[in-house]
Amino acid sequence: MTKQLNTEIIAVGTELLLGQIANTNAQWMSGELAANGINTYYHTVVGDNMDRLTAVFKRAQQRSNVVLVTGGLGPTQDDLSREAFQQLTDLRIVEEKDSLQKIIDFYRDQGTEMTPNNRRQARVFEDSKVLPNKVGMAPGNLVVYKDVIWIFMPGVPREMKQIFSDEVIPYLKSINGEMVIESKVLNFTGIGESVLEHTLEDLIRTQHNPTIAPLAVKGKITVRVSAKAETKEKALSMIENTKKEILSYIGRFYFGEGSMTLEEKVFDLLREQQMSIASAESLTGGLFASNIVDNSGASAVLKGGVVCYDPAVKRQVLQVADETIRTHGTVSEQCAKELAENVRDILGSSIGISFTGVAGPNEIEGKKAGTVYIGIATEEGTKVNKFVFAGNRKQVRERAVLKGYELLFTFLK
Repeated sequence: MTKQLNTEIIAVGTELLLGQIANTNAQWMSGELAANGINTYYHTVVGDNMDRLTAVFKRAQQRSNVVLVTGGLGPTQDDLSREAFQQLTDLRIVEEKDSLQKIIDFYRDQGTEMTPNNRRQARVFEDSKVLPNKVGMAPGNLVVYKDVIWIFMPGVPREMKQIFSDEVIPYLKSINGEMVIESKVLNFTGIGESVLEHTLEDLIRTQHNPTIAPLAVKGKITVRVSAKAETKEKALSMIENTKKEILSYIGRFYFGEGSMTLEEKVFDLLREQQMSIASAESLTGGLFASNIVDNSGASAVLKGGVVCYDPAVKRQVLQVADETIRTHGTVSEQCAKELAENVRDILGSSIGISFTGVAGPNEIEGKKAGTVYIGIATEEGTKVNKFVFAGNRKQVRERAVLKGYELLFTFLK
């Protein structure tokens, strides 16, 4: 008989809240649970404080049917996980003889005296399931209280992982059944997160399995599609069907799955279409060309690039007309147009792209910081787009380059 498990992970330790160590336990457990088709709905970190621990445990008891607790099982007075749960439940805590003997044997074999507080590590709840710790001292402990499964494990990662893998996962699978959760991340560009969510509103509102989750990350908008099923093949088939639905709405903005970046997609499109590119970069300082070169086989795509930061380089190397600079300035549509056209002609590429603007913090030529012109020249003609980006110098430069790749993607696709 299977049961829907709604899991919560609670990490105990003030050191986590102080940022002295990262909460890698929760991340690892969530991944393992998902791989076995078990939902995780909450992560909580709480310090070594009795009142706060008890409050967190009380809330978990009310909203989850499986609670995984790591940490707070050690020998010192601030290891309070058992005591906090006892305050909530009034369950009796007892010494577990096999665990205690293991601790005694360890100190005897080391030839050192065991301090009395080490007996605390051998304590479990009366009539509970003891989960053997094969690589450390304190055993894990599994107790069912008012239909909620509580599993206590040490906070030391290697001890937690051993108990979790050997004891917890088989136990939970016996309740949850053989299930898997699979996910795919779909990448989009040229559409804002709010517009994407509005466009997919009907799909998102009626989602159940698979689930749909939009998210903005650097340089792209993503949609994570997750499905739960009896087999990996069935879950992936469900995801594929949902992907087709999503692309029927916003397919023109889609450029790939998973870790694929927009830069990689543009590189692939250039190579597939046997097109080359050359760049004229003022404020971006070669960043666009550098991103192309990050791809293996870049020589088949990139003819070259000119960092034309100084107006003299724009004139003497890229042959921007003196009249253009005198009349319109270097931060202008006209200058961006000539830069893109001339770098294409001079380097003999299919496409020329140019970046000129004001990275900040001060105005240049009466243009405020963040003003950027991006030109794209092809045999079909030249188009220049103006943008105003927020952020510091580094962010403006990065956003300009990403926008350049977005414009190229739209053109190539």
